[in-house]
Amino acid sequence: MARSKSSRRWLDRQAHDPYVQRAQAEGWRSRAAFKLLELDAKDRFLRPGARVVDLGAAPGGWSQVAQKAVGAGGQVLALDLLPMEPIPGVTFLQGDFREEEVLRTLEARLGQGPVDVVISDMAPNVSGMAAVDQPRATHLAELALAFAEERLAKGGSLVVKLFQGAGFDPFVAQCRQRFARVALRKPAASRPESREVYLVARGFGV
Repeated sequence: MARSKSSRRWLDRQAHDPYVQRAQAEGWRSRAAFKLLELDAKDRFLRPGARVVDLGAAPGGWSQVAQKAVGAGGQVLALDLLPMEPIPGVTFLQGDFREEEVLRTLEARLGQGPVDVVISDMAPNVSGMAAVDQPRATHLAELALAFAEERLAKGGSLVVKLFQGAGFDPFVAQCRQRFARVALRKPAASRPESREVYLVARGFGV
C-alpha cells in the first residue's frame, strides 16, 4: 500500500531529525527524552530515591530518564493507554488515565506513601480542529494536576505538557496558587512549529 503524503513527510522529518538520531545512538526510547533531560537540568526536580509517576509514558523516553535519575532507591510508576515495552526499574500500567477504575489501580500500586514528582507528557489524539483539540489537551493537564494535588508530598513537583490556547492562562494561574515556583519552558527538542510548552511547578503546598 502506498504511503500518504503526510506519512512520507513524517518519515522524512524523522530521518533528518537530530534528536531522533541522538535518541537512537544513546539508547533512549524517543526524542522526548531530551525534553525531560533539559527540563530537569534547569529545574532539578528529579533526585535519587524519589517516587515518580509518569503519565502518558509510552514509548518510555521519560520513564527512562526518570528511572536513571532516581536510581535503585527510587520508584517510577508509568501509565499509558498504549502498550509499552518493559524498562528495568519501571512499573508500567496500561489503561486510560481518565477512567476511574484505572485510577484506582494506580492508587493501589502506589500504596499509602506520597509521590515526589508527577510528570505528564499526555496529549490527546489530534483532530486538527483547535476548538476540539485544545479543550481535550487542557482537560488532560487538569487531570494531571488533580492527581498531583491528591498524591504529591509537600514540596513536590509537577511537570506537565500544555498547549497555548483557550484555558492555558487559567491553568497556569491555578498552578501558581498551589506551588511555590512555576516556570514555563520550551525545550530545544520541542519542534518550533509545535504549540506545546511545559509547565514546571515546584514546591507543592509550600
